[in-house]
Amino acid sequence: MFKRLICILVFMCVILSGCTSVKPKNDFEVIKDRGKIIVGVRSDTKPFGYRDINGNLQGFDIDLARAIAKHIFSDPNAVEFVPVTASNRISMLNTGKVDILIATMSVTNQRSVVVDFSKPYYMAGQAILVKNNTKVSTIKQLNGKRVIIVYGSTGEMGVRMNAPEAIIRGYKDYGLAYLALKNGDADAMIADDTILYNLALDDPSVKILDKRFSKEPYAVAFRKGEASRQLKDSVNFTIDLMEHSGKLRNLQMKWGIWK
Repeated sequence: MFKRLICILVFMCVILSGCTSVKPKNDFEVIKDRGKIIVGVRSDTKPFGYRDINGNLQGFDIDLARAIAKHIFSDPNAVEFVPVTASNRISMLNTGKVDILIATMSVTNQRSVVVDFSKPYYMAGQAILVKNNTKVSTIKQLNGKRVIIVYGSTGEMGVRMNAPEAIIRGYKDYGLAYLALKNGDADAMIADDTILYNLALDDPSVKILDKRFSKEPYAVAFRKGEASRQLKDSVNFTIDLMEHSGKLRNLQMKWGIWK
């Protein structure tokens, strides 16, 4: 009787261990089973991600997301967009609320510790936006002055490295930051040049200083780890294909960011 009980227990252990050895699905497989990819995008960074007059999301990053969906599902509409901000986008990714981020996200060593990145799909540069009548002409002259940044962006790092005595004023999004500069709440605003160009496009009261003081490679962000490898490979393949076919250049030209 005792031997029979032992045999039953051993058999159950084998069965249970076999059940628990089922390999979990990676991010790519989960997305394929779901039938769509969920992408975190910006809604305040024209021309990369913004809402048009009808409230629909438009922009370069939106089109890139559709191209990735087309590669994975053969359907550019197999994508769900979730607006994110510079300050919450990494948490939105790592808590599983989105599958990937295509959200004007620059590759930095600090961010690479907590997320994985695709190959870059665009190279931006940090620039300074000031009132048209200002005497400020270099970033060094911002020491002791009020400088606007957007929380979670790389602008703050650029200010602290180049003008450590600047007084930093943080805002949640670029629209609010721009209005603060216009209202005289600060002396300058720092952000990626493409974002500033579109904020200041039809506004003669402001100007962008000529010098760029950083290079900001934009890339798609993934959750860190082996589970995202196949998804990252698929996205990199899409970006490579778009580069070699000229579609990436055409997309940049469409949104006025071709350099």
